[in-house]
Amino acid sequence: MSKMSTEQSRHALNGATMGTRWSALFFAPPEFDPAPVRAALQAAVDEVDTQMSTWMPDSDLMRLNAAPAGKWVAVPDRLGAVLRLGLEIGCASGGAFDIGMGDAVTAWGFGPETAAPDRIRGAMSADRRPAFEVVELAAGRVRKAAPIALDLNGIAKGYGVDRLAETLADHGIMAGLVGIDGEMRARGLRPDGQAWTIAVEAPDPERRAPHSVLALQDAAVATSGDYRHWVEVQGRRLSHTMDPRRGAPLVGAPASVTIVASTCAEADAWATALMVLGPARGAALAEKRRLDALILLREDDGGVTAVTAGRLFSEQAACVTGCAVRG
Repeated sequence: MSKMSTEQSRHALNGATMGTRWSALFFAPPEFDPAPVRAALQAAVDEVDTQMSTWMPDSDLMRLNAAPAGKWVAVPDRLGAVLRLGLEIGCASGGAFDIGMGDAVTAWGFGPETAAPDRIRGAMSADRRPAFEVVELAAGRVRKAAPIALDLNGIAKGYGVDRLAETLADHGIMAGLVGIDGEMRARGLRPDGQAWTIAVEAPDPERRAPHSVLALQDAAVATSGDYRHWVEVQGRRLSHTMDPRRGAPLVGAPASVTIVASTCAEADAWATALMVLGPARGAALAEKRRLDALILLREDDGGVTAVTAGRLFSEQAACVTGCAVRG
């Protein structure tokens, strides 16, 4: 085989989605035209946004939110699948991951509206039931047993990453690295036979620096943290992650939680769940669920310490489904 026939060109594509950027990195023969792939990738994340956004008043999710309790509402298959996964992880986490926190997210100013004291008081005093107790799914339909504002910000971005990976595969690209704002999924290996390298960010709001580096093959990684999106109340910085018990931002939570899983939607949701549970309960549940988790905690001196679960992030990190970690 000639050298020309085995050469691969690097393609780095990106575009706007969900208030941030998506990216896709892969290698293909020199004659490969990336334009159709770029268009398909953009269409895939646009579909996720159109169905699941809380920033679009006419999204399928907001249409479901506007429907009265007790009424069956037809939903697209992809939205139904994400709702189902969100409810399953909500139940498995004991309600730590709750897709029914839309009122609190909006009240505290993490949605399209600014924070409002009256809405904050309402969210904090609401008599809450977790979404997995309230939302019923059937084939192509959803029904709310009680009023609830659904919010998929803790899982939709991860699902969008999964759709990027699926779209590459639909175009015959079986190896690549895709992501949305730091949530990443890797498939296959690079042309040199090496895994795809991904930095786990240090939880520092002032600068972007790596805490450690992952080498991923056929796996996804997502991080939830308190250092990129927050509100400041009475001089105190509060995380965008909501405490379902209080209807308010988490207090005393880990600085960040990173999860490696088979899909990015799962990694995204479980990272949020472990943020809510905290280091001890979160690590215990991660071990029970066989999740690979890295929980970073801030120290008084400004440093961070790590609590881990699973083999991937242990001190003797082994290769798990093609993954390794370097501190």
